[in-house]
Amino acid sequence: MQPSRRKSSFFPAEIIAMKQAGGGRKNYNLNVFVVVFSIFLFACFMYNEDVKSIAEFPFSRPNRPETQESNGYEVDSTVWIGSRMKPRSETPEETQETEKKIELPAVIEEEDDSDVEIPPEDCDVFNGDWVYDNVTHPLYKEDECEFLTEQVTCMRNGRRDSTYQNWRWQPRQCSLPKFKPRLLLQKLRGKRLMFVGDSLNRNQWESMICLVQSVVPPGRKSLTKKGSLSVFRIDDYNATVEFYWAPFIVESNSDDPTMHSILNRIIMPESIDKHGENWKGVDFLIFNTYIWWMNTFKMKVLRGSFDQGSTEYDEIERPIAYGRVLRTWAQWVDQNIDPNRTSVFFTSMSPLHIKSLDWNNPDGIKCAKETYPIFNMTTQLEVGTDRRVFAVAVNVTESMKVPVYFVNITSLSELRKDAHTSVHTIRQGKLLTPEQQADPINFADCIHWCLPGLPDTWNEFLYSRILSHS
Repeated sequence: MQPSRRKSSFFPAEIIAMKQAGGGRKNYNLNVFVVVFSIFLFACFMYNEDVKSIAEFPFSRPNRPETQESNGYEVDSTVWIGSRMKPRSETPEETQETEKKIELPAVIEEEDDSDVEIPPEDCDVFNGDWVYDNVTHPLYKEDECEFLTEQVTCMRNGRRDSTYQNWRWQPRQCSLPKFKPRLLLQKLRGKRLMFVGDSLNRNQWESMICLVQSVVPPGRKSLTKKGSLSVFRIDDYNATVEFYWAPFIVESNSDDPTMHSILNRIIMPESIDKHGENWKGVDFLIFNTYIWWMNTFKMKVLRGSFDQGSTEYDEIERPIAYGRVLRTWAQWVDQNIDPNRTSVFFTSMSPLHIKSLDWNNPDGIKCAKETYPIFNMTTQLEVGTDRRVFAVAVNVTESMKVPVYFVNITSLSELRKDAHTSVHTIRQGKLLTPEQQADPINFADCIHWCLPGLPDTWNEFLYSRILSHS
């Protein structure tokens, strides 16, 4: 026969034994005290266990790894104070530690390229039409790009019409890819892109900065200028968009980036190494040279060198001198550029619009007050572009060992009489006065282009080429 099982108790056996022993009143009071005290200890024990269980229960707070990011910030038990997060209680030392703790690298949002259509290789993207499109163009806004110079901010400088910003280039056989600044920056990650040439290439450089800077956070981009080189840096991509002033590509007496308004422009057609040292190691090189050739029919070619103090020169026909310069440039590229690393571009001639009769407007004054592109020309459009130097550029670039992508902007830009800065610009560093703006025959700039505007399209060609070959 098994002994009967005693019902288990929450109280220790010693306490029960003392209760069964009975005894005097003193012992009875002591037993009561011990029982009450034991219950109190048990209650505290159970309470702590319950609190611990609740604290560890998943509904109380989310489990998270040591560093969890949400929209670029670290998730923590914090309250918002102004623009920073602060723990609910902290000492000054803890504040410093917390602020250090939430300093995470900027989160870089990757661009999806699944809907980007690359033009086929055999498509002539330079053969097309201007289409009015105020939905997708302009690609950025003038007042949202702090890096634009006063030379090209036409709306800020008093221009009243803005339709020049809404024209999109549409190739006839294909389409240019949708411009995505983050996608371009991904292709430029860890690389250098440099424009080399005259003020038209600087015009295009400013356009490229505005095209990419909109997706770069404040404080993560900077612009520095030193001598002939200007560098726009995008920190989070370790990328640069640069401009190097060399209006003739080779050495000239106009190489000073600020003091170059010289009437007697003299060149050294076979001297390029001084400039070329600054182009080595660049991943994308975009060259141009044209507008500085157009003030005289003959070019002055130095006998000797500037370093030796030479002053005598010969005068040579423009196409011949242009050919000598481009062959010097081509030889430098072939000898110094690794095509497996560096992509080379040459941009054709950016046209002028000086005579309104060229587009059948006898009442016009140069390019002033022109608000639409040229349409419905019954004859071949001629606005004064020197096709001889255009042919030289084509022939030289096609004969080089290193592949050069010829960016043929000339004909499509000739249609854009409406896109120049005209009287909404500066001269000698100063904004034109109302009196000067009222005198377009003497003050209208029909060489450079407003931004946003035509140079954005030139950069869309670069963007398309970079995407298709990366």
